[in-house]
Amino acid sequence: MIEELIQQLPTATPFFVLVAGFMIGLLHAFEPDHVVAVATQNSKSPQKSSMSFFRQVGSGAIKSSILGALWGAGHTSALVLVSLLIFVFAMNIPNEMFDNFEFGVGIMLVILGLFTYLNRKLFGQKHIHTHTHDGVIHTHPHTHDKAHRHGHKSYIIGCVHGLAGSGSLVVLALSTLHDLETILSFVLVFGIGSIVGMMLVSSAIGLPFSLTLYSERINKILRYSVGSISIIIGIDIMYHIVANGNFFGLTIN
Repeated sequence: MIEELIQQLPTATPFFVLVAGFMIGLLHAFEPDHVVAVATQNSKSPQKSSMSFFRQVGSGAIKSSILGALWGAGHTSALVLVSLLIFVFAMNIPNEMFDNFEFGVGIMLVILGLFTYLNRKLFGQKHIHTHTHDGVIHTHPHTHDKAHRHGHKSYIIGCVHGLAGSGSLVVLALSTLHDLETILSFVLVFGIGSIVGMMLVSSAIGLPFSLTLYSERINKILRYSVGSISIIIGIDIMYHIVANGNFFGLTIN
């Protein structure tokens, strides 16, 4: 469906361009590598909480949608950057470069899958806290517990995806448009569509994890499934890039 919408852009009215941009962004969010990347950020072990079951489920769904929105924001930021470089600063970005970033996405998905499978954080969340004791200022590194969430990881993951296959997709669509105002408008509504789509995806993924917060066994099954799928998709992405003959700009026969 995305390809059909792109084919209609050259002869489309400005309103259709905006609608198509939103729909392409919305559908784009449901691609398997995007879904599994956000799923790894939603997976977590059961934690004790004083909240009621329904309040905890609702809170989990809200947090999941926020993570999805941050992924979409990062995705949009990268696409805006690519669009500015190509259509404003007239830079030529070869398709091989997008393949290189796509290979990086494959590596990222494998790493995210491994850390999800092991139930460990990809980055340690350390902060420096200071206090005064006997007139002397002390500093202590502090690592937050599992309940502490940092959305910047989802934002960074979205940026990486935006520079990968998403970049070539948007460049293809924008190459059919005629003026800078229409191009920037398309990128904006595409970004809004991807944010909305990923919020829906992330909320749907976060719900089952919220429902299993009181069951360690079921939670492990879900977490192991997400980790395994992430690793499989990551390896598949890397394999196809190598099999197609492009590996970091090198031609492979």
